[in-house]
Amino acid sequence: FVNTGEIVFDGLELEGKANTLAHLIKQNLPAAMQGLVVVPIFAGFDRRRRVGRIWRYEVTGGRYEEREYDSVGSGSLFARESLKKSFQPGASRAQALEMVLEALADAADEDRGTGGVDTLRGIFPRVKTCTSEGIEEISDEQIAQIHQTLMSGRRRPVE
Repeated sequence: FVNTGEIVFDGLELEGKANTLAHLIKQNLPAAMQGLVVVPIFAGFDRRRRVGRIWRYEVTGGRYEEREYDSVGSGSLFARESLKKSFQPGASRAQALEMVLEALADAADEDRGTGGVDTLRGIFPRVKTCTSEGIEEISDEQIAQIHQTLMSGRRRPVE
């Protein structure tokens, strides 16, 4: 259920929601031309097709369905390249979370504008899973644990 104020998406199928979001982005074009740009990724579980789907958008409202994964933002190129290497169709929930957090860490390593996990200050990305059962937000504790495991695998002993 998404409520944008005047438009309620509750009765639409997933494809209709993706189309409506494209229309809303297109309506925002005058503000975008003044520098107020929002370019989202839209993902959800299509109950009719029984599969997860993901769309990317451009500032003019164009929408493009992606097949497996996507990223958006300042470090998106690095995150997408990381996902390109690690993506596994049919991955378990745990594997998917590792892929996502590894991609974010790779993007944060390469791009100064990309925030990553900051365990010292307790700053964690918002991560959610979307399945046929619904949407679940992953806890900061779980993100910290996965991040610690990933980072310990990256550490090299000092020689």
